[in-house]
Amino acid sequence: DGVSLNPRFNFENFVVGKSNELAQAAARAVAREPGRTFNPLVIYSGVGLGKTHLVHAIGHVATACGMNVLYGTAERFTNEFIQSIQRGQTEDFRQKYRQVDVLLIDDIQFIAGKGQSQEAFFHTFNELHTANRQIVLTSDRPPKALTLMDDRLRSRFEGGLLVDIKTPELETRMAILNSKLEALGTYMPPDVLEFIARRVYKNVRELEGS
Repeated sequence: DGVSLNPRFNFENFVVGKSNELAQAAARAVAREPGRTFNPLVIYSGVGLGKTHLVHAIGHVATACGMNVLYGTAERFTNEFIQSIQRGQTEDFRQKYRQVDVLLIDDIQFIAGKGQSQEAFFHTFNELHTANRQIVLTSDRPPKALTLMDDRLRSRFEGGLLVDIKTPELETRMAILNSKLEALGTYMPPDVLEFIARRVYKNVRELEGS
């Protein structure tokens, strides 16, 4: 009942460099042993640097191992929570989010400043964590910078492993472009690749688009 996992977002086509090697290693560890290490795992970075890719990759591995995985965004969590109140279906909402082995939530910063949504997520988090169910969150900034986030939630996020993804260095950007070309079954001269990689460096999506 969550958002479908993107089949292209897996560990095999995630290009690793110094900027993201810790995040990738942590994601692989969580995928191998969900709920046992790094719980919660919080991955943060600016837009377009691979957070969602890693979250989906974790989901694919966990699903292949027969685990019940739920992926969604914090915005979806909030909207479904509001709808459950309006329809008198809060128990259904509770069951959906708390009866999973792995909960993957993108853009957790969205619930900052939303009191009831934070309260609902706080109880969801506690129940899953107590049962050793894996929680993976992404954010556009570290938890301590989420100033409108409830202190109880921020404390719980910081009790896990926090990893950031930095802007990829030139070599990694070129490797990403090469990987994209291989997937497309086409060729581009190395000097053209370097030309693009040197000028587009803040966002992997923009890099691939170029």
